[in-house]
Amino acid sequence: MGAPAAQAPAPDSAEASQFDNTSARKQWQVILRRFARHRLALFGFILFVLLVLFAFFGGLFWKYPYTDLGFKRYLPPSADHPFGTDRLGGDMVAQIIRGTQFSIQIAIVVALLSTVIGVVLGALAGYLKGWVDTLISRFIDLLLVIPSLVIAAVLVRNSFVVSVAGGSGGSNWMIVALYLGLIGWLSIARVIRGMVLSLREKEFVEAARALGASTSRIVFRHILPNTIDVIIVNATLAIAQAVLLEAALSFIGLGVQSPDTSLGLMISLNKNELTLHPWLFFAPFVFIVLISLAVNFIGDGLRDAFDPRQKRVKA
Repeated sequence: MGAPAAQAPAPDSAEASQFDNTSARKQWQVILRRFARHRLALFGFILFVLLVLFAFFGGLFWKYPYTDLGFKRYLPPSADHPFGTDRLGGDMVAQIIRGTQFSIQIAIVVALLSTVIGVVLGALAGYLKGWVDTLISRFIDLLLVIPSLVIAAVLVRNSFVVSVAGGSGGSNWMIVALYLGLIGWLSIARVIRGMVLSLREKEFVEAARALGASTSRIVFRHILPNTIDVIIVNATLAIAQAVLLEAALSFIGLGVQSPDTSLGLMISLNKNELTLHPWLFFAPFVFIVLISLAVNFIGDGLRDAFDPRQKRVKA
């Protein structure tokens, strides 16, 4: 009898793991290169970083603190006061720094909260279907029917909630951010639900289900990673939308209240100065536009970088 045929050696697990890590690094390098080639996205990223540095560290380097109200009122823009002074005699650059900081804080909290809620509920509705899908979908429809300003009015009317959250200082920016986050997840939940309804029928999901994977593992390990581009784009859009919505609420007196501030509140306080002292209105307005443009450019660039229809790198 002939000698038995030699069997191929089993692949070394350490080499396979190293291969997977190298492949993953190459994919991330491709994503970063795609993003860097997107000129508007790169411009938006640089602009947003500069705005964050300006908001959170500008006060350390600017010569006037926002608490200094000893200047002459309504000074026009000059070398000493590039954005002029406001109705209280405060330097507008210092006020813009503080307002931008609060606006960015609110926007980031809103984006994180609305994205997490929307992704989780949308994924569960799309994967489980049945009564879970019906319950979540009808709840979304109900919230879409109720005007947002009505909910905001109720929130502001319950001043004791604001007092408890803010303590003796009356701070309420976090309350506003939480409220905006709790109503800002509706659109992303619908989008994720639609994508999960399609992905749950794919072969890799059927294979994971056949191997006995739990629902949470299938949803969060196998399905949601395939929606990362949509999640990122919607998260960045949520930042821009939060800045604009907070500005709208503050403009009509339902948003951030003193002693906190925001770019929207600054516009509201100076809306009557548009004719005589236009710099008081346009300075915060320009910063709102810059933040919105920057995050939208970043979202577009990330969407293109994560686009699965692009050619993937082969290891």
